[in-house]
Amino acid sequence: MNRFRENLFYSRVFLIDFLVLGAVLLVLILLLVDKSSYQILLIIFSLLFLLYFADSIGYKRKLQIRQIQKAIDGIRNNLYSSAHEIKLGKQLSELEADIKEMFLKTRDDIETLKKLELVRTEFLGNVSHELRTPIFAIQGFLETLLNGAVDDKKVNRVFVDKAYKQSQALNNLLHDLIDISMIEAGQMRMSFRYFLIGEYLQNIVNEFIPIAEDKGLRLLVVNENPKLKLYGDKDRLRQVIVNLISNSIKYTEDGYVEIAVQELETSGEIIVRDTGIGIPEEDVPRVFERFYRVDKVRSRSMGGTGLGLAIVKHILDAHGTKITVYSKVNEGTSFSFTLKK
Repeated sequence: MNRFRENLFYSRVFLIDFLVLGAVLLVLILLLVDKSSYQILLIIFSLLFLLYFADSIGYKRKLQIRQIQKAIDGIRNNLYSSAHEIKLGKQLSELEADIKEMFLKTRDDIETLKKLELVRTEFLGNVSHELRTPIFAIQGFLETLLNGAVDDKKVNRVFVDKAYKQSQALNNLLHDLIDISMIEAGQMRMSFRYFLIGEYLQNIVNEFIPIAEDKGLRLLVVNENPKLKLYGDKDRLRQVIVNLISNSIKYTEDGYVEIAVQELETSGEIIVRDTGIGIPEEDVPRVFERFYRVDKVRSRSMGGTGLGLAIVKHILDAHGTKITVYSKVNEGTSFSFTLKK
């Protein structure tokens, strides 16, 4: 009786259908059978049939629901290593496919969360390390000054100047951290418009000409179509161009740095190339990672924060374009990306 009561509980969803079927049987019995004794027997038989039918359907539905619960519990408790282990039978094939899809998505989400947690931990470790370097350097210079060097006219300005440069490096790092945090949080505001790319690039390059000349480098813009207009956020693209040009100047000791614009069918390609020291082939895929430096000691001594190219990549992603890099050691490096005409 307990099993029967349980099966009826699972079949209650079909209660209206049973009532309609029972009403139809009752009407047929009353219309087709004359004798009341036969009518009573047939009504009793119909009632027993309906109860048996409800018990059978409830039992099958109970098994199906328990199969579904077992599959969901297995997913929740990580009991399945692959979607093929989830079996619900032919009658639930569509639901089985949906649950397998849910399992795969859940597994992918968990793996993504684990990767994000790993990246977050690594990022915090890198930030701590990068902040510690200029802070310790500033502390060291100030301690030296307080211990008597402040009265030594031969070295006091040297130490103050070094402390000031380290504070600038710290300030640059904090600005880059704020920028990349806003970008990754989706809080970077973009203002897209069409603009003359040649004039835009020349204005930026003019700011770097004195720096390039101090190193004996030629800095030039090559643009075949002065009337070419491209589409993008001028302020954010300025960050991109400034980062690429400053990197090229830093790592080029002889030759030139060139910013070229090539007009394509539906877009314009911007290329920043140099004749610098180049990037080893094994390091090329990682240059856009946060805090990744090809030459850690040299990059830090030149004032790099390790976030410049990561910011470049994020900004260009927001423009719907990708940046590519080609480089050969001791021959030079070329960064390029496209913008819509």
